[in-house]
Amino acid sequence: MSLAESRPRPDGPARGRPRSEAVEHAIVEGVMKLLEDGVPLAELSIERVARTAGVGKATIYRRWSGKEELFVDVMRAAEPPDPVLPGTSMRDDLVVLLESLRRRGLASRSSAILHNVYAQMKSSPKVWSAYHTCVIAPRRAQTLEVLERGQRSGELRADVDLELASDMFTGPMLVRSVMRPDADLPEDLSEEIVDAVLAGLRPGPPA
Repeated sequence: MSLAESRPRPDGPARGRPRSEAVEHAIVEGVMKLLEDGVPLAELSIERVARTAGVGKATIYRRWSGKEELFVDVMRAAEPPDPVLPGTSMRDDLVVLLESLRRRGLASRSSAILHNVYAQMKSSPKVWSAYHTCVIAPRRAQTLEVLERGQRSGELRADVDLELASDMFTGPMLVRSVMRPDADLPEDLSEEIVDAVLAGLRPGPPA
């Protein structure tokens, strides 16, 4: 089974004329097929995608403003879906968020294509910027929102810098999944990280 066949289609941008799901699916599959064939990101032109997908360039431009926006949607389709937070406590929400990162790490390890594409994105400033704006930034904002709720509920010390706390929670998982591709990603890793960090950030007993 190909990467294109094994992943859900992205939601896609909500602009332009009424969309045909079949056409958009063909375009996304076309990009994935080119990636699977080893085409470098720099050579993924709209013209080439259109030929592979069997559509006209105008059909693509009606749905995406350019290659960067299209590619971000393709990468979102190739990743596990964003998590739904339980909302029961800050800890529970943080565990779910880190579990999502762990699963993304497993997905990129199991697919040489995803791994290579991530590396190529970082050498393409426009694509990386679009990916950061559409994917990474919303995830970070979600983590900060969870931490803010934790401060209001008393689960997190009031003097904690939330930007730093966000890095403290997500950093270990990113190191394990991205910078140490040989490191284990066990099922209980998310809980271990959250509990270890919270041990130092929870409010202490009254003086």
